[in-house]
Amino acid sequence: QVQLVESGGGLVQAGGSLRLSCAASGPTFSSYAMGWFRQAPGKEREFVAAINWSGGSTDYADSLKGRFTISRDGAKNTIYLQMNSLKAEDTDVYYCAADLYRIGLFIRESEYDYWGQGTQVTVSS
Repeated sequence: QVQLVESGGGLVQAGGSLRLSCAASGPTFSSYAMGWFRQAPGKEREFVAAINWSGGSTDYADSLKGRFTISRDGAKNTIYLQMNSLKAEDTDVYYCAADLYRIGLFIRESEYDYWGQGTQVTVSS
């Protein structure tokens, strides 16, 4: 069983930064493809960023490139999402997700096997 626990959300002013963390349990974290998604009330969950098992490949939603950075620390079984130049429209619940069985980068919800409980990010304008 894999558990994912997000942290680092909170309230920040527009233009500010936050770093989200997602700590994963599981014996083979280093082999997981990981991703971040976000969801606003009443809306579908949307892709934010993905990282492959080694951390050598990443992918981002086009609208977020240049502001958000995904990374992973295998020694800590943790992935991160560094969010800079935050805007009011970045206000969402952010979720991390893990794909245990495939190699690559994945941008669709259906490709992930496990999800965290989410962490709220609120950007005030």
